[in-house]
Amino acid sequence: MRILIAFALLILFISSCSDENPFKSVNPNADYFYPLDSIPKIYLYRDVANGLEEEFHRIYTIKDNAGMHLVVERYASDGRILEAINYNVDSLNVMDQMVVDRYQKKEKALLYKNDLFPMDLKKEAWYAVKFKGVVDSTLILREIKRNFKKHQSIQVMEEEKADALVFEDLVRQTVLNPFTKKEQAYQAKQISYFAKGFGLVEWHSLSKKTHFRLEQILSQKEWVQIIAR
Repeated sequence: MRILIAFALLILFISSCSDENPFKSVNPNADYFYPLDSIPKIYLYRDVANGLEEEFHRIYTIKDNAGMHLVVERYASDGRILEAINYNVDSLNVMDQMVVDRYQKKEKALLYKNDLFPMDLKKEAWYAVKFKGVVDSTLILREIKRNFKKHQSIQVMEEEKADALVFEDLVRQTVLNPFTKKEQAYQAKQISYFAKGFGLVEWHSLSKKTHFRLEQILSQKEWVQIIAR
């Protein structure tokens, strides 16, 4: 009888270990980032200021030769992929970014600064990448400087409230012409909300003329049905 009980306990221990999520992060703010899961989830965001504008983020975690990483693919409302950002699971720093040009050609951006989701809330996160511009002869340098402002309870998908980290982002985009040596910079501030257990759930300009909010979390099958209409 004792042998049978010991065997049953061993089976229970092994099964409980196999059910554990193999993806873990050492970033102390990881609870406010996207859940680490190998099953893709699609976040549907809607611009509540304009109503019809939508954006999809496809999120999943994988393990390959480069280690464990979380991928966030961003899609337009018609299903066109716009970019993909690859985060290292350990630190949640960016490993690389892929952008898509006007011809739908994919290109790996040149990464200068990789801190987009902060490890230390007391320090400014700085992210910078360079890639080809809309005009063939130009390059774009995109920078995001992110500073933590406060904790805030926030409504998520009109169903539940969650604690959120609120950031103020300075977004700067510089158009560079390597032949004429001319450059033109544009910058604006936005507020971003990362809710515990969800990740990015909302962002808006200071004037709220642009204001995206998480509306639904879809399965891969549900998302394909939406963009196929």
